[in-house]
Amino acid sequence: MSRRLPSQPPVLPGFTHVHVLGSGGFADVFLYEQNMPRRKVAVKVMLSEIVDDQVRQMFQAEANLMAQLSSHPSILTVHQAGVCADGRPFLVMELCSPTLSERYRRERIPVPEVLQIAIRIGSAIETAHRQGVLHRDIKPSNILLTAYGHPVLSDFGIAATLSEAGHIEAVGMSIPWSAPEVLMDETSGTIASEVWSLGATIYSLLAGRSPFEIPGQSNSSTDLISRINRSRVQPIGRSDVPDRLERLLHKCMSKRPSERPDSVLEVIRQLQSIEASMGLQQTPIDLATNEWATASISELEDRTRVKSFPSASHSVGGRSKRRRVKPTPGYEGIGTLVRETADGQKAPLIGKSSSGRAFGAVAWLLIACAVLVLSLGVVALSVLIRSAATQIPRVTEISATASKGSVEFSWVDPGVLPGDSYQISSSSGSANSVQQATTFSVGTRPGERVCITIRVNRQGALGEPSDQKCADDGG
Repeated sequence: MSRRLPSQPPVLPGFTHVHVLGSGGFADVFLYEQNMPRRKVAVKVMLSEIVDDQVRQMFQAEANLMAQLSSHPSILTVHQAGVCADGRPFLVMELCSPTLSERYRRERIPVPEVLQIAIRIGSAIETAHRQGVLHRDIKPSNILLTAYGHPVLSDFGIAATLSEAGHIEAVGMSIPWSAPEVLMDETSGTIASEVWSLGATIYSLLAGRSPFEIPGQSNSSTDLISRINRSRVQPIGRSDVPDRLERLLHKCMSKRPSERPDSVLEVIRQLQSIEASMGLQQTPIDLATNEWATASISELEDRTRVKSFPSASHSVGGRSKRRRVKPTPGYEGIGTLVRETADGQKAPLIGKSSSGRAFGAVAWLLIACAVLVLSLGVVALSVLIRSAATQIPRVTEISATASKGSVEFSWVDPGVLPGDSYQISSSSGSANSVQQATTFSVGTRPGERVCITIRVNRQGALGEPSDQKCADDGG
């Protein structure tokens, strides 16, 4: 069957069409140049023939999800969302390259590079899971590269919240990277199936093919589904891939979900450990933490780097135990100083004489004071953070410029913070948007009057709505 031609690129106020970037089953992607601020962007436009209430809901869900998650360094950034004058929904996104999905097929990607990509994308997936979101379409072609070569996860178009995953019919899937239970319609997606897809994606980047694809043989959808359900994963076939990495990928793609790692975080921690065993610098795990204000630097580092490598002598029930850190010579813990005797033995200074007891008392007093001051500081900082979080700014100054077929609204930044976004509601209800830009265009019909209301979204909490701003079509 021949590929369809791309749809007509829409006329978007403030944007100039350049050329088509790609086509999919639900949408086309075009390259546009944004006029202010001037930059190249990718615009994803839904196909008019498939736009109905369900597709509009999918589009709105994708726009909201991407806006909430795109502050993550490894998730594609969404700049703006809206509805064209002809009724097609669109997303304005960061322009990235799809070259990775072509590169792994034609050349051998070095293992260290694959590990870096896997940990960064795994961090993005784990972040989505912590927000209650399943991606449901993890595969190499959904990993794009920024202009600086940083991998980002794209296309949450068939994502579903974890609470809904057991009740929503799957609207699409990519067979070579889908878990057996998804292919058999036993579930529309779980964390375990996401672990399977991540493992299959990493395997593909290393092997140059999907896990159950056999070169030179038939690899139809039916063949792949049969192998995924019945066959074992074939060896990657590269001598530079550590056995430990291959075992991890096989475990991720176990037929039984209960035999896979419990979470994506567990997978990427093992990938970090493999990096360390290869003598590589560990790729940091990008995860937000709500406890940053009360956590010490060492605790934060512990959350993003593996400290020890699991082995048979340091594991219980398949889970690694943290090894005790060897004390620094001359230091036996807080408030305890040691001296080395003539025979080479170490003895604590505190408590060995009256002067030692006095020193120990003073030391403990100083430590107690320091702990008290630190505790008060942390409490004060926590209060300040909570206070700042509740003071969400309100948009007060909105202007409108009308032209034939559209109205462009703009407003003054009320003092938003990094990560904040604007939630825009229109009078028609068809041009809602979650974005970070301070301009918003609405397509209009002759004589039509449109009104918008803006609220600031901060970590899922909404501020007070702005006064309604209205304007008439300029035609």
